[in-house]
Amino acid sequence: MRNALAIARKELGIYFSTPWAYVVFTAMLGISSFFFVNLLATFKEVQGLARVYGWARLPPEYGLFKNLTDGIVVQLWDVIGVITLFVAPFLSMRLFAEEKRNRTFELLMTAPVRPWEIVLGKYLGGVGVIWATLGLTIIFPITLSLFGSSESGTALEWSTVTLGFAGLLLWGATCLGVGMFVSSLTESQMLAAFLTFAILLPWMLLRGLAQSADEPWRSIANHLSFSSQLSTLSRGVLDLKALVFFLSVILFSLLLTHRTVEAQRWA
Repeated sequence: MRNALAIARKELGIYFSTPWAYVVFTAMLGISSFFFVNLLATFKEVQGLARVYGWARLPPEYGLFKNLTDGIVVQLWDVIGVITLFVAPFLSMRLFAEEKRNRTFELLMTAPVRPWEIVLGKYLGGVGVIWATLGLTIIFPITLSLFGSSESGTALEWSTVTLGFAGLLLWGATCLGVGMFVSSLTESQMLAAFLTFAILLPWMLLRGLAQSADEPWRSIANHLSFSSQLSTLSRGVLDLKALVFFLSVILFSLLLTHRTVEAQRWA
């Protein structure tokens, strides 16, 4: 385990010693801020309409904007989940592909480090940087909590906010695991990023793509879709099935990466 932690520290050092991590941080905050401001403007507009006409006369979908948690934070978590779909491939692409391109992978294989320690160390390093990226977005609910108000006395339902944020972290870790496996298959970083995105996007959209399918395929697709599993967590519902699903994808990705590295070690 000591070797895995040493590799994780090395990976984090590489991320934060280059501009790439800071570019990703800036992009995440910039895009998230844009949607946050738009959601805030929509919330204020709907609240104004509700004061004039009453909630009963507004369209049913406006009911989400009765409080800051459902009207802004929950919807913002959904948006950030989609942004993560684009960010994760660019954070995971270098984990193994860069080693192969720089011809340092062979040196890593001859070091007194077991393959599972290499895989775990690189995964922990990647998870550290994607969690740091997602961690920046907690500033939005904190801002609402400081400056927002509610008839109940608290601006936000922090149990819902916290569980939704934890779901985002789990989603980021899942994307990173899939991306790391793809990175272990190639020495091209851009190809690794593209293939990771090509896997994650259809998997995320699986529920919508299978709406016209017959049973039981539609139910199976709904269960396997990332969006279905993530939606329950982002809305503050602790669903053990969603936790097991994401953890299973992470463990399966780590296992596939380990088998790939093991095979290349003896190739």
